[in-house]
Amino acid sequence: MIYRKEIHYFDYNATTPVCEEVRQKIPDFLLAWGNPSSIHGAGREPKNILRETRLSLARGLKCHPLEIVFTSGGTESNNTVIKGVFDFYRGNSSRNHYMCSAVEHPSVLKSMLVLKSLGARIDIIPVNRQGEIDLDFFESHLSEETALVSVMAANNETGSLFPIKKMSELARRKGALFHTDAVQMFGKMPLDLNDLGVDFASFSGHKFYSVKGSGFLFCKKGIPFSSLLHGGGQERHRRGGTENVLGIACLGVVAEKLPHVSTRSAEVESLRDHMESRIVNEIAEVYVTAGSSPRLPNTSSLVVSGVDGETLLINLDIKGYAVSTGAACSSGNPEPSTTLLSMGLSRVEAQSSLRLSLGWFSTFEQVDHLVETLKSVVHRLRMIETESGDNSYV
Repeated sequence: MIYRKEIHYFDYNATTPVCEEVRQKIPDFLLAWGNPSSIHGAGREPKNILRETRLSLARGLKCHPLEIVFTSGGTESNNTVIKGVFDFYRGNSSRNHYMCSAVEHPSVLKSMLVLKSLGARIDIIPVNRQGEIDLDFFESHLSEETALVSVMAANNETGSLFPIKKMSELARRKGALFHTDAVQMFGKMPLDLNDLGVDFASFSGHKFYSVKGSGFLFCKKGIPFSSLLHGGGQERHRRGGTENVLGIACLGVVAEKLPHVSTRSAEVESLRDHMESRIVNEIAEVYVTAGSSPRLPNTSSLVVSGVDGETLLINLDIKGYAVSTGAACSSGNPEPSTTLLSMGLSRVEAQSSLRLSLGWFSTFEQVDHLVETLKSVVHRLRMIETESGDNSYV
């Protein structure tokens, strides 16, 4: 038996708890063990799971079922698009220019660096400390040589929302393709891919109460790219390898929750606003990064002056609170958040950051308990800093 200490969870942007419906159905899904590519009877139920999940996702996201490509998650989807478009155009086109924002997920930024090493021209679009992307820079650098623009729909650290519809329209005028990493928006806000106008969008199941290791890529019909994984003819030759039937089945369960996202989003936003109001009013020298700009309804990125963010995280963890100082993919890195630094925050501010992200299972009672604990911990840590004479974070 695994001992599980009670956790007060405030890190939904890192991953979400698996919902009860998924937990209940997993034993039945395990019985569909056949290969979905098999023609015989054992492959029919798995094949049907793929088909039904594709239909459910397409209905919820307003796209065609055949525009859904199952992958292992956001990182694979992002790599597939960026490297796949580059591979398609390489040597056959004058389009050798790529753009992304300065605050993208590492799977986008590092993929862009790979393209640069292979001869592509890369431009990084600035984002200011209010979480606003520099549209003037974007428009002035966009050209007929631009092959692909990749800008996330919502930032994982600050929750900042970017004007994807407007940017995709501008890219289309130049004949450039547009990709958005929509991993953080999945299940947090309603999404209409047809209205958004993008050519590609990345998603990950574990950000929306499903299991890890399964996600999908939206790829508009007729849009060119080369497959990242070659093998069999799975996913209409767009992604080789036997599909993760268990993970896809779980995706199908949460896909049925997409019509409820708008209502739940408003509930979570009310809870987030209550939390921020209490923290800012009851703890001195705390401010919300990009708090005045459009954000995800569940995300608060705080700068807590006079306190080291990692020390604060550890102290809250000891008391049973799961929080973050930034992106989970960069945890263990002693350096401050590159996203916050890219937005213009100082190194001291970035090192004093704390990210709180809520979800469908969060309650007002949990939030109020967190605020009381945070008040106590911050006061104690500031007293220690003052007594030690260390003013590094003041």
